[in-house]
Amino acid sequence: MKSGNRPATIFNVAVLVASLGYFVDIYDLLLFTIVRVPSLKDLGVSQTEIDTGVGPLLISVQMLGLLAGGIFWGIIGDKKGRLRVLFGSILLYSIANIANGFVTGTNGYLFWRFVAGLGLAGELGAGITLVAEILPKEKRGYGTMIVATVGVSGAIAANLIAKLVPDWRYCYFIGGGLGLVLLLLRISVMESGMFSSTAEDSTVRRGSFLALFNDRTRFVKYLKCVLLGTPTWFVVGILIAFSNKFAVELGIKEPVSPGDAVAFCYTGLVLGDFTTGLLSQVLKSRRKVMMIFLLLTGACVAVYLNLHGIEKWLFYTVCFILGFSVGFWAIFVTIAAESFGTNLRATVAITVPNFARGMLPLITMLFIYLQHYVTYLQSGAIVGAITIVIALIAAYTVEETFGKDLNYLETIK
Repeated sequence: MKSGNRPATIFNVAVLVASLGYFVDIYDLLLFTIVRVPSLKDLGVSQTEIDTGVGPLLISVQMLGLLAGGIFWGIIGDKKGRLRVLFGSILLYSIANIANGFVTGTNGYLFWRFVAGLGLAGELGAGITLVAEILPKEKRGYGTMIVATVGVSGAIAANLIAKLVPDWRYCYFIGGGLGLVLLLLRISVMESGMFSSTAEDSTVRRGSFLALFNDRTRFVKYLKCVLLGTPTWFVVGILIAFSNKFAVELGIKEPVSPGDAVAFCYTGLVLGDFTTGLLSQVLKSRRKVMMIFLLLTGACVAVYLNLHGIEKWLFYTVCFILGFSVGFWAIFVTIAAESFGTNLRATVAITVPNFARGMLPLITMLFIYLQHYVTYLQSGAIVGAITIVIALIAAYTVEETFGKDLNYLETIK
């Protein structure tokens, strides 16, 4: 290979692997959402246990895996390298996916969903960090745009395969197989030069998770990054996940399928991630794009909660537009990666999306609690307003990171 062609080759393969890794990541997350109930029924679990016992416990166990994995992979990413996390996480969730297809009882299912959560926690942040450090600073948005756009389309693939493949076990096998095939590309990807130069200096402290909390300025910046992502999980985890219940409250006569609502929402997310990434390059600003799309999210939520008595097809159309409005996942994670120095960048970029996901149980608890005092629709409106307003404040006050030179270190005491 000629040295003059080297950067282009690194760019193409790094973006490709990060994109496909995130594709399989999202495929597994959504597949689990789709097949959780039918798989538990096939394992002989009663409907009561599915609704109030092992069903919710499976979701909680996976969330614990995501949170623990976010911290674990984040530290590893800054101490041992971005590539180790990228391929280690892909390997782990691929094995877990295949193992999920072989479970014969709920204990095994619980264990392997926890392992899957551990694996799924690392890929996106490591991929975004690697791409951000490899690409020229003016072009980073294009790379992260491709990663998120290709990745989120994994949700569409999961929904399609779940419909075409009748056996939920084979759906898991397909996801695991895709991940293992992806590992064959690892020989063509090189480590970030920024990390490599930092790793050579033994005096530099790297991957200190506690360093995000023992400095007030750094903690506030980190918290803002997390809060930017909460509206996405309000929309996906509340409005779309419970779309069948919202449809009943809105007086929509035809039954609405949450699975179909998710498919429409994630199709919008794909287009949204592409648009926000491209728009950030055109406007040369991450903050402006975040604020524009958060305002759009607020408007879409207001429309969604006032769709009284409409046709089902129009309801699904609004789900698509809602997905488009929260399609700022690429910008959100890119801001996190660009906001911190090389010795903490992977820790931040990997933990931030997982902690944003981890806000969903708190959002859900608030949503349920408010229903003791207001209607179902009013509860959704209040929780939506809280998450969006907080995210808007975070977006308005967060540092503009477009074109920022990332070759610097955080001072860790």
